[in-house]
Amino acid sequence: MENPVSNYYGNSNDLRDFLTVIFKHKKLILSVFIAIVMTVSIGSFLIDPVYEAESTILVKIGTEYMNRSVVGNNAPVMSLSQQEITNSEIQILNNKDLIEKVITSIKVEKMYPELLENPPENVKPIDVAIGIFQKKLTIEGVKKSNVIKVSFQHKDPQVAAAALNLLVDLFKEKHLQVFSDPKSSFLEMQLVAYDQKLKESENNLQTFKQQAGVFSLDEQRTLLLRQRSELDTELKNTQKTMSEMHKRLLTLKEQIKTLSESNTRHTSTERDRIIVETKARLLALQLNEQALSKKYTATNRLVVNARKEIQMVKDNLKEQEEEISSKVKTEDRVYQNTEIELLKAETELNAQKGKASVLSQQLAEVNGKVRALDYSEKDIQQLKREQAINEKNYQTYSEKTEEARITDDMNRLKMANISVIQKAAAPAGPLKPKKMMNIALSIIAGLVTGLGLAFVRESASMSFSTPEKVENRLGMPVLATISFKES
Repeated sequence: MENPVSNYYGNSNDLRDFLTVIFKHKKLILSVFIAIVMTVSIGSFLIDPVYEAESTILVKIGTEYMNRSVVGNNAPVMSLSQQEITNSEIQILNNKDLIEKVITSIKVEKMYPELLENPPENVKPIDVAIGIFQKKLTIEGVKKSNVIKVSFQHKDPQVAAAALNLLVDLFKEKHLQVFSDPKSSFLEMQLVAYDQKLKESENNLQTFKQQAGVFSLDEQRTLLLRQRSELDTELKNTQKTMSEMHKRLLTLKEQIKTLSESNTRHTSTERDRIIVETKARLLALQLNEQALSKKYTATNRLVVNARKEIQMVKDNLKEQEEEISSKVKTEDRVYQNTEIELLKAETELNAQKGKASVLSQQLAEVNGKVRALDYSEKDIQQLKREQAINEKNYQTYSEKTEEARITDDMNRLKMANISVIQKAAAPAGPLKPKKMMNIALSIIAGLVTGLGLAFVRESASMSFSTPEKVENRLGMPVLATISFKES
């Protein structure tokens, strides 16, 4: 639809035509102008003023947004982007429960008294108040930042500021409540359990070491291997010495045998005479026994005693002869020295045999200890692994428990990662209506509307207001004009 003012100017370029229309419809233009200005002015003064309180919140990136494993030492990872974090906080801030707490704390009759004067039907006043509050509440995140701007409109500037500050405080508490993870009690229980397991594994390891006689595995193995090497070397040396002593004994025994069989090396002694006398006595006893046997029976006491005496003499004679055959004569120096060397060699050989037996026994004991130590090593390593695992778990849960305790303490102190950059203050002037701006706009609107209506009316009129208009419409020249004036 074309603008009538433009149509009019298209038909006439003369400023006089424009002024003619204004003066012709000046009453209409003035009436519309006054009506619009008066209406807007009166409305601006009659409408209740609305005040807007503003607050600015800074959302800092805290540990609640970090994805940290419950156990283990993995580094925390950022789980959300900055925009997602800001949107999450906006949703928490716009929570219906928080708004209800604000309205309940300030009282419905103070915030929205009209709801109590004209209570809604079938709806609780608090529910209606929450809806009104949400409509008047504006929350938006500042682009490319972690700042949230919050504003609230109300007829009372003090109520607007108080409600907004209370909402922000409740929001901080709600933030702590939402992100608080009640895991400290669980971690403490796990810490106690792993502490008990750690003590049990330590006691098991200590008990096994005491039972197995193991106190320092590496040192004991080193000492035992060194001791086994020393014993083995000493046993081999002893066995070598025994072999040499055995050969020496054989040599000495051959020398003794040779000396014993050589009669030229013997000298007569008193022992030879004793043997001769013993033989003579034996002969006399044998003759006496023959004589008694002729007179008495074999069971006679005299015959039995004679025979016993004969046997005793024979035994003594045999003993003397054997001793003479195994001993050198007292004055044979070579035989005596050889016999002394033989005795010394036999004594030393026996000593070496005893030493070898003791060394063999000690070496067997050391080998047994080495084998037992090897067998115990597997069990000790298993017990040590269990102790290391329990110690690592205990350390991990100890660190996590300490972190949870710090978080709980921060929550109790309300140390949220939310900072208020600017608290809401009672606004000095109302947000609306803006009276001077409204009056200025009404003046412009009144002039534009009045002129528009004047030109529309002029375009719709069937009369001609100027000679030029007659000539343009009819294509005929105007010969004369007569002025007209309303009476």
